[in-house]
Amino acid sequence: MKFFPLNPLFLISFTIVSLFSTQWSTASSYKNKDFLQCLSIHSTHIPIYTPINSSYSSILRSYAQNSRFSTQYKTLKPLVIIKPSHVSHLQSTVICSKSHDLQIRIRSGGHDTEGLSYISDLPFVVVDLINLKSIEVDTTNNTAWVQSGATIGELYYRIAEKSRTLAFPAGVCPTVGIGGHFSGGGYGWLMRKYGLAADNVIDAYLVDANGGVFDREAMGEDLFWAIRGGGGGSFGIVVGWKVKLVRVPPIVTTCRLDKSLDKNTKKIVYQWQYVANRMEEKLLIGINLTGGNPTKGVKRNPTASFFSLYLGKTDKLVTIMNTTLPNLGLTKANCKETSWIQSTLIAAGFTNGQPLEILLSKPTLSNNISYKIKSDYVKQPISQHAFKGIWDRLKSQEVETSQLFLFPYGGKMSNISSSKTPFSHRAEFLYKISYTVGWAEQGSGANERHLNWIREFYSFMTPFVSNSPRAAYVNYRDLDIGTNNKYGKTSYEEASIWGLKYFGNNFKKLVQVKTTVDPSNFFRHEQSIPPLTLS
Repeated sequence: MKFFPLNPLFLISFTIVSLFSTQWSTASSYKNKDFLQCLSIHSTHIPIYTPINSSYSSILRSYAQNSRFSTQYKTLKPLVIIKPSHVSHLQSTVICSKSHDLQIRIRSGGHDTEGLSYISDLPFVVVDLINLKSIEVDTTNNTAWVQSGATIGELYYRIAEKSRTLAFPAGVCPTVGIGGHFSGGGYGWLMRKYGLAADNVIDAYLVDANGGVFDREAMGEDLFWAIRGGGGGSFGIVVGWKVKLVRVPPIVTTCRLDKSLDKNTKKIVYQWQYVANRMEEKLLIGINLTGGNPTKGVKRNPTASFFSLYLGKTDKLVTIMNTTLPNLGLTKANCKETSWIQSTLIAAGFTNGQPLEILLSKPTLSNNISYKIKSDYVKQPISQHAFKGIWDRLKSQEVETSQLFLFPYGGKMSNISSSKTPFSHRAEFLYKISYTVGWAEQGSGANERHLNWIREFYSFMTPFVSNSPRAAYVNYRDLDIGTNNKYGKTSYEEASIWGLKYFGNNFKKLVQVKTTVDPSNFFRHEQSIPPLTLS
């Protein structure tokens, strides 16, 4: 994959969809005009959209995967949306944004759970990486270059075009953007065998806060370490990633078993805690607990769905499960032998014979669904008393849809040092919990009711999960656990409130790297890594 440095003498001739909006203040108009002129000086043919353009609003709305922020993105609009198609466009955008005191929000797939890739309280531009989506698969060396604007589904599809026995250990949702996913670690069904997506990144190209372009050798090992799990939007714009592909057998087995949340199922969930992280690394079995009341007046009882992926055939998997978790009652009828690439469709919910090309679909607005996600990590099995509280909350008819996803650790994750990458959640944890509440009802009352529900649930779980710090997953970004100062500098102590939860002891090193590569804190947002400040 080739990238080209910015030529500062390459002037004018850039594509501008519109320049001004009469709705802006005079100061904003002048700032925008000066910013656009700066871009014209530094690069060529940059696709740019401003609020007066007819497609500006539809482009902005398409970013909002979470309707919870629909009001905010109507008021906290970017001055400009930029869709770079060349690395020089990114360099120009950084140089001109920095010189005109504009923040940059970087959008890869638009799945930031707190909307930080497309809203800001301060003057900002959105850099939409959708045109930077090249993927080059090298089956000779078992590697691939993938640009940050590509999606997980596109990467899987391009790998499968070349080989059905090569894969990559990334996430389940095919429309998630590569840039954000890799930056936060990126977990998926191959995690117990091959680790995280970030664990398998072996090179990258990055545009830094001064507009320079660096590969791994040029950026140095500290910065390369930081971008593989240190969260997006802190150190620069990663243009592309070189990844190590992994081997999978021609036939894998995927299983699903749905159960009502009766006494026996509750016992199975409780027992799962003791065995899921100890199973052989070729096997991952997770649990999705679902509750809520999506249809008013129609009571829905909570359910438990058991999902598994086994890098082998069904007979062996059933034998393993009947030995380690016999009460589950898994049979061959609950399983399907398929290729790894087909298993990614099944995991994503495409179970009706959809073609592989569905992996190439781009994100669309999720039918006006609002949601909130939180996360926890568990070190010791949760007590039956605690599970009673979980069951009671899943029965709540006050929310439309509630989910707890229990995802086991162990295997490869226990063999990787907690300091190898910024992602520190490794051997000490049995499993991860993600809490999700979703709702279609509109209005502030519905928002408040659902947010209160998940926050109370999270508070209830405090005694039963990790503590000091209470660990969280940065790609399930949660501003409830702390934010940087909106106006002014953020101290190390202030940022540690949330930073230690995401990164553990690695947070200190992330701050040191940030201080070295971006001391002016150009790349920043509500939970970006801050540089050390002088008191």
